[in-house]
Amino acid sequence: MTPDEFRRLGRQAVDFIADYWEHVENMPVLCPMAPGAVAAGLPERPPEQGQSWEGVFQDLTQIVLPGLTHWQSPNFFAYFPANGSFPAVIADLISTGLGVQGMLWATSPACTEMETRMLDWLVEMLGLPAEFRSDQSGGGVIHSTASEAVLTALVAARHRLRSREAGARGDAPRECVYASTQAHSSVVKAAMIAGLADGPDDRSRIRLIPTDHRHAMRPDLLERAMRADAAAGLAPLMVVATIGTTGSTAIDPVDRIASVCAPHGAWLHVDAAFAGSALLCPENRWMARGVEAADSFCFNPHKWMLTSFDCSCFWVRDRGALTSALSITPEYLRNAASQSGRVIDYRDWQIPLGRRFRALKLWMVIRHYGVDGLRAHIREHLRIAALFERLILDDDRFEICAPRTVSLVCFRLHPRAGESPEQTDARNRRLMDAANASGDLYLTHTSLPTVHDDQTAGPPRLVLRMAIGATLTREEHVRAAFSRLSNLAE
Repeated sequence: MTPDEFRRLGRQAVDFIADYWEHVENMPVLCPMAPGAVAAGLPERPPEQGQSWEGVFQDLTQIVLPGLTHWQSPNFFAYFPANGSFPAVIADLISTGLGVQGMLWATSPACTEMETRMLDWLVEMLGLPAEFRSDQSGGGVIHSTASEAVLTALVAARHRLRSREAGARGDAPRECVYASTQAHSSVVKAAMIAGLADGPDDRSRIRLIPTDHRHAMRPDLLERAMRADAAAGLAPLMVVATIGTTGSTAIDPVDRIASVCAPHGAWLHVDAAFAGSALLCPENRWMARGVEAADSFCFNPHKWMLTSFDCSCFWVRDRGALTSALSITPEYLRNAASQSGRVIDYRDWQIPLGRRFRALKLWMVIRHYGVDGLRAHIREHLRIAALFERLILDDDRFEICAPRTVSLVCFRLHPRAGESPEQTDARNRRLMDAANASGDLYLTHTSLPTVHDDQTAGPPRLVLRMAIGATLTREEHVRAAFSRLSNLAE
């Protein structure tokens, strides 16, 4: 392919993306195709000879697009968003074209130094502790997802604990990890990968702490669990506090959790994967009260900050604890810059060796929108989430099932008189399935425990989640989603 051919096809690809974004709201959000339908449209054998790009774009339109669930649709309200923007798309294109492999400072200084500066910018933008800056004791790095960040934090925490304890105890202590019952599944998965659990149901060294009536971790029960483990000769290793749980965006009380961690020397990791973007707005920083005591912090710009997947920002208070756990230098990676100690080699801040130039899209997104533009984006979604919540509250067929902290609204149909919990759950599932089958919107569900004000717990209940955060979502889409749900409600 010549540069001129690339220019022509590149323009066609950009037009394809722009056209897609212009028309995506008219497409069924959830892919309606049966399993195997896309594969049936693809030849079983690869072509022996190169084929025309006219045919490639035709198949892209006729085979690929119908087989997608449209995450960029303004009617996508499932899971959490994985939103993007045109500046981020442009940055990804340029990054791919440059083909940088940024494992070492020496392999592309601009890749490393821009990443360091972008993570320092975000410390200021989110109001995070100054210790997380690169010119202090800590620093930040871009990972793929928050799941990678929690595993990396766990490895660093274990290295720090074993470095402290091995000499005194003569052997490695048996460590325990703590999170709430509402924490992301990546916490348990990280423990499995790190050898602290034999499977997802192994609780021998994982403690899932019950939550209160707001679905936030109870620090009193965390303290009880940590004391019991310490008394039994186990070592409290790491606590994961969540700012914005996946189920309901509950906010764990980071300040109180930090106070419980301190006497045990446990590593405190704060997972703010989705809700962390709300910290761009100073009025939302109550959610991070106590983060100044955290050992690490993570949030995903690729969820709610107009930065396309993948881009997960991870900071540590003490970069030495991280790099000493992950650094390994074979001869083929040795170079004068690294040995000088004056540069950052981000290979030592992550699990993989290789890394892409992801900082470029943060740089372009922040430069295009500015901090004020990003704040306006967040505030508008908070406003229309509050609107949807009011619409639910004003309809006596529905109820709100969890306090709304950011732009996720948890709701369901009210139980009917004489109806069993299982029947109520079934009605809500039918409503969700019918709404998704309509193609007009896409919702997902969760299961939340019923916790009363006196902290007594009841059985879990099926709850529908309206996650507002897609780049193109406006008030009209939220009102239309409520109208469709209202019409379908039994």
